[in-house]
Amino acid sequence: MERADKQQFVTSFNEVLGSAGVAVVAHYAGLSVAQMTQLRADAREAGSTVKVAKNRLVKLALQGTDLEHISDLFQGPTVIVYSDDPVAAPKVAANFAKANDKFVILGGALGTTNLDVAGVNSLATMPSLDELRGKLIGMLQTPATRIAMVTSAPAGQLARVFNAYAEKDQAA
Repeated sequence: MERADKQQFVTSFNEVLGSAGVAVVAHYAGLSVAQMTQLRADAREAGSTVKVAKNRLVKLALQGTDLEHISDLFQGPTVIVYSDDPVAAPKVAANFAKANDKFVILGGALGTTNLDVAGVNSLATMPSLDELRGKLIGMLQTPATRIAMVTSAPAGQLARVFNAYAEKDQAA
């Protein structure tokens, strides 16, 4: 990589990390290309991004962001998984770590909060923003559905009674 390319990478990655809500750092030594491709696909599907870069460049890119305090985690072969959704990146990293012993989570950050491995795993167990929105909408719609059923039930009963009298008159 040329010096200008490195400078451009650091600048663009700094902007990306500045807007990221959460980041998870892990060691990936020993993973095959197929496994890394699977990790990237899982992350993309969940709305996260996986980045492998030189530690020195990532440390430079972290400067001036809320995630700057995790720069000490970048030692050895590291990968960073980040997303805007505070649950997406930890969920992808934790699920991948369960399936692959060679993927070792070192820690991460949620904004200015430092996360250890237990913190990343606890974030991974939480429902995502989309799941929470779905549950909230379901809870809001349930009372309306029940009210509609209660108000339509007497009218339905009256209709059945009238129908029974009509059938009785036709039979006679």
